Amino acid sequence: MEEITLPLQAVQKVIGLELTDSTNNVAKELAQDGQEANTLVLACRQTGGRGQFDRTFSSEEGGVYFSLILRPTVHPRRNSSFSIKVAQAVSGALEDLFEMKTKIKAPNDVLAWEPKTKKWKKICGILIETSAKEDKTDWMVVGVGLNVNNRLPASLKDTAVSVKQLVGQEVLKEIVLEAVLEHFWRRYSEWERSVC
Repeated sequence: MEEITLPLQAVQKVIGLELTDSTNNVAKELAQDGQEANTLVLACRQTGGRGQFDRTFSSEEGGVYFSLILRPTVHPRRNSSFSIKVAQAVSGALEDLFEMKTKIKAPNDVLAWEPKTKKWKKICGILIETSAKEDKTDWMVVGVGLNVNNRLPASLKDTAVSVKQLVGQEVLKEIVLEAVLEHFWRRYSEWERSVC
């Protein structure tokens, strides 16, 4: 595991991995071992990327795959409302960067409009996992898999799309990650401050 430093707003530590089964798995282990909040686990490729209900998520090199360790102060009953905030952050970043037409498929997916096929296709999946007691969340891990420059398997051509496909060229993953995190911290702060 290589530790790197990047100016990513409120991120306290970045752990960069060339290859892992799942950034969520790594982040959960670290959270259970007491890793500080706002730690980002970032991977170039995942062999076992997954979504809700253990559905697989194709994670070839070129995508943005990360998990954030959070230790929110809100009551655990509100945790389920956070997934939509993460989706809004991704959607907002894509719209700002690429003027992309997006919509949220609640609670865990972001879809993008592909004009060529006139279809909404999945561009991002989100997986949130938590450990909580009756009135306190020990940790929350927010996993995001975003199709950027990665090649998608033929089996997903009718249902998924990447940023590269939509804009017609490769884009800098770092810029996409920065934008997503900028939107993310804003949404996270709003969510923690809200009373319901």
